[in-house]
Amino acid sequence: MKRILIIEDDVSILSGLKDVLTFKSYEVLTAEDGEMGYAAIVEEKPDLIILDIMIPKIDGFTLCRKLRAEGNSTPVLMLTAKGEEPDKIRGLDIGADDYVTKPFSLPELLARVRALLRRTPERAPKGPPDSLKIGDVSLNFKKYEAHKGDVTMNLSPKEFGILEYLASRAGEVVTRDELLDEVWGYDLFPTTRTVDNHIAQLRSKIEKNPADPRYLVTVHGIGYKLVLDEEKH
Repeated sequence: MKRILIIEDDVSILSGLKDVLTFKSYEVLTAEDGEMGYAAIVEEKPDLIILDIMIPKIDGFTLCRKLRAEGNSTPVLMLTAKGEEPDKIRGLDIGADDYVTKPFSLPELLARVRALLRRTPERAPKGPPDSLKIGDVSLNFKKYEAHKGDVTMNLSPKEFGILEYLASRAGEVVTRDELLDEVWGYDLFPTTRTVDNHIAQLRSKIEKNPADPRYLVTVHGIGYKLVLDEEKH
């Protein structure tokens, strides 16, 4: 579970962000001023820092600069005031990795959080195989071809994209949000129902019994897993 530290003195924003990120299965730490935030960074070693600029004791700019001067490369997502373009530029110049402008869209903030967390080396998935066999279905990701036995299958680009990403994480649980970000893209915000509908379509094409899937397995409350062996589920 990825650990996110929110440093924000507006209690309503802090509480709202904590609730949303916790719901998305992140471990969330909070601090209401720069000194508390710095102590939490040193002690808890979060995977991502969401940092407001205007916080008491140590402001966001100073804290970010201090971290980078100490060699701390933890991704920093800065929260900036609406219309304060110089703040955005200054934040990026001193080492922030990205920023969101208040008031912000939650889907946008979550997409940026996922993107920053993916940049850490330990999160980088292995590349998908060139080809894959799922039961009696053969897939070629280089040519974007699919066959069920000797019969050519018609898979949409999104269906290929889902299978390609699941193949790169075979055996691992992949959240709906990860699939949305990877397959639909950083700047698009469809709902998780979109993922569920595409998985249902894929099961109807791949599984012998879509109602009791063997390969495209649901992990309830989280997402999906591609099972390629005799693993029980």
